[in-house]
Amino acid sequence: MNTLRALMQPHRIALMLVFGGIVLWCALALRWDWIPVYAPLALEGLWRTVWILVITCVLGFLLAIPLGLAQAVGPWYLAIPARSFCTVIRGTPLLLQIWLLYYGLGSLFPQFPAIRSSELWPYLRQAWPYAVLALTMSYAGYEGEVMRGAFSSVAKGQLEAAKAYGMKRFTMFRRIWLPQAIRNVLPTLGGETILQLKATPLVATITVVELYAVSSKVRADTFIVYEPLLLLAVFYLMIAGAITLLFRRFERRGTGGARLKSADVRT
Repeated sequence: MNTLRALMQPHRIALMLVFGGIVLWCALALRWDWIPVYAPLALEGLWRTVWILVITCVLGFLLAIPLGLAQAVGPWYLAIPARSFCTVIRGTPLLLQIWLLYYGLGSLFPQFPAIRSSELWPYLRQAWPYAVLALTMSYAGYEGEVMRGAFSSVAKGQLEAAKAYGMKRFTMFRRIWLPQAIRNVLPTLGGETILQLKATPLVATITVVELYAVSSKVRADTFIVYEPLLLLAVFYLMIAGAITLLFRRFERRGTGGARLKSADVRT
């Protein structure tokens, strides 16, 4: 009932009418006859965009945890390389990183017969491993700095209490330090994941066929410009909306779990 009352406010009704008018105009005035021809390629591009996003975010976050931990509490011989990595990644364009890996590192591998004759060569000669590596390093570089602040923000009294109870360091890290650090930065992680989604079109520059590459092919083949871009925007909005809902659910679950733990402590 509250949701319906909120939607019935005059300014929101006006926005919905304007949006409906734009959708109706797009459906009637623009060309969409090319969709059945390119639908299989578009679905392939959508799938590739999604799995590249998921893989790079998961691997990047797993790498960001030791990067943040090394910067927060690590010795200097671990903190300096971790800080240098994050600085270089955050200070250089992602497109440059992708090109350096693909045209630089990728061009060196064929010069080694051992690599060309190995089982990895069928993969190393393709473009997607370099795209995954570049996006993973980019996500890790940004999230490593985020996790540094997250680890530093956890109350030191909790860690000292865990040590006083004789809890092992890894158990303390797994049960207290890491969960609280992740919960503190969940909104930031959601935003960074959406930014990672917006960075995926850059892999089209090294021949990886994802959503943006499909729209470019439609434009090159049919000379239809606006319709593929509009559909591309809709796809990205849908994926970004799903990411937002997923992280909000994680935030609610994390907040609920924290309240239950606080209640247990008080009792």
